[in-house]
Amino acid sequence: MITVRAAGPEDAAELVRLRRLMFRSMNGRDEPGGWEETARRLIRRQLADPGGTLGAFVVDAPDGGLAACAVGTVEQRLPAPGHPTGRFGFVFNVCTDPAHRRRGYARATTEALLGWFAEHGVTRVDLHATPEAEEMYRDFGFAEHSTALSLDLSRPNG
Repeated sequence: MITVRAAGPEDAAELVRLRRLMFRSMNGRDEPGGWEETARRLIRRQLADPGGTLGAFVVDAPDGGLAACAVGTVEQRLPAPGHPTGRFGFVFNVCTDPAHRRRGYARATTEALLGWFAEHGVTRVDLHATPEAEEMYRDFGFAEHSTALSLDLSRPNG
């Protein structure tokens, strides 16, 4: 049986460690930097807020630390006919430490996160899937939808 729990502010460092592992598995590069401390501070602050918009669910590793996580946020937009609450979810960090993979942890933490979204009145959840994880998300019912354009303001366009 897999035990999933809601993450707390004390899990910030481990959530950032798993986020770094996720990026490394996605692009093949390990990219430490100042973003990690900024992320730890944000996670601690947001998870300390009981009414906050950051949700994180984890599985503890038997030897300490975290084995896996699923993290997402709720965004309040204007309501629309198909989304009367205007609350949208975005899953941005699902990762299992390589030493603990193939045990159902990503599925279990994602399921908990989706339940949290539902409890918060979210009517649509978006994510970007890696090819390896796409099947799991499709099992939950995720499907393609219209693609929006995006602009990365941190990079000059030119």
